[in-house]
Amino acid sequence: MLKHFAAAAVLATAFGAQAFAEDAKTIGVSIPAADHGWTGGVVYHAERVAKAIMAEHPGAKVIVKTSPDAASQANAIQDLAVQGLDALVILPTDPDPLVNAIKQVKEKGTFVTIVDRAPSQNDDSVRDLYVAGNNFGLGEAAGKYIAATTPEAQVVVIRGLPIPIDEERQKGFDKGVEGSKVKVLDRQFGNWNRDDAFKVMQDYLTKFPKIDVVWCQDDDMAVGVLQAIEQAGRTDIQYVVAGAGSKDMIKKVMDGDKMIPVDVLYPPAMVGTAMELTAAAIYDQVPVRGTYTLDATLVTKENAAQYYFPDSPF
Repeated sequence: MLKHFAAAAVLATAFGAQAFAEDAKTIGVSIPAADHGWTGGVVYHAERVAKAIMAEHPGAKVIVKTSPDAASQANAIQDLAVQGLDALVILPTDPDPLVNAIKQVKEKGTFVTIVDRAPSQNDDSVRDLYVAGNNFGLGEAAGKYIAATTPEAQVVVIRGLPIPIDEERQKGFDKGVEGSKVKVLDRQFGNWNRDDAFKVMQDYLTKFPKIDVVWCQDDDMAVGVLQAIEQAGRTDIQYVVAGAGSKDMIKKVMDGDKMIPVDVLYPPAMVGTAMELTAAAIYDQVPVRGTYTLDATLVTKENAAQYYFPDSPF
């Protein structure tokens, strides 16, 4: 469904470009700072698509602002709003603290698109459009793979941040291992950061003499996990399952690396999809309101080449 709407949006944008050449509209894009690989990809794709939209619509002004935390992002939203926004595309650092700032923008008649991280109460009063990866599906795909491959595995889990999408991924994982004899030894937050994940994994390695599998929610965290395992010289750990589809992890899957046999897609390019759909909505009245969810594809050695982009920053 998303692919069909995205294709329609791109076509409509192309056909409408000349007609709206002098129609000046402003799109604000508020996203997290590039504090790890995935958000680095978000920044890259936001800037790439911003240039493409302005080239397609000569009257368009697309302003991309990055913020390191929720407080800074609230200020960034206010700064954008002062410039008279026709649309706001926001990927929140932490969604719930930003609800009021987003609502204030929307109440002015601004078209609002939320990407990836929805507030706990994700309703129409907060946004017109929601574009996201399948967080529940990401966790479920990882859980199902582990349950099918090592049905009696002792697993340690490295979570992301204590926000709603982390909860969704956890629920998906629990569903994925449901009915198997997989045992979760512990769950700790790694904050989607490779250094924090390294420390959590070191703690696990000290605490548990036997670990079969590690599930961590993010490819960047997997880098820290692998480093900790290698430094400790542990050979009991059979493999690590992460997610996002970073080029480094996809390459490991392609190469048959036994420690990274699979990965689960959660592409940072979704911010670009959200921006394209938003531009189609405000320029061409394409009916894109609602929720658009990308697939959480399990990447294996057989299909990995389809998802390997060596020139990508992530």
